[in-house]
Amino acid sequence: MAEPDLSLYRPNVGVVLFHPDGRVWYGRRAATPGPWNWQFPQGGIDDGEDYETAARRELAEETGVVSVDLLAQTGEWIAYAFPADYGGTKQARGFAGQKQKWFAFRFTGDESEIDLETHGDIEFDTWRWGRLDEAPDLIVPFKRKAYEQVVAAFAPLVV
Repeated sequence: MAEPDLSLYRPNVGVVLFHPDGRVWYGRRAATPGPWNWQFPQGGIDDGEDYETAARRELAEETGVVSVDLLAQTGEWIAYAFPADYGGTKQARGFAGQKQKWFAFRFTGDESEIDLETHGDIEFDTWRWGRLDEAPDLIVPFKRKAYEQVVAAFAPLVV
């Protein structure tokens, strides 16, 4: 299978937030029916923004979390294509999918810091801690292979 033309993919960041005990943070996408509606925080990169800054900003906007230490990041882009019938705004702007740089952060704050309504656009309606290896079974199928790569990249961080 040929590699995708990543110039057609929207640059994006993703965040795996690790609890000090090794579990990871999952958010349930607001107004998205199950069963595959849990995911990690992710979002676009602003013009001139470096990847880590974008990851920290997206994490804060989507979860309220700012008390974190950087553990690791992926080197290569991890990409996924939008399904033909996806019809989202990013696809409408001509993107074939998203390419992501992923960051692993250790949560160093108190859970009271987590506020899903901290930003105007609410991404998640609830959250929970879970095992990292659950991720591919929780995410929408078209993102599954990307999440398998993220799990493999960050599995050594599980305590």
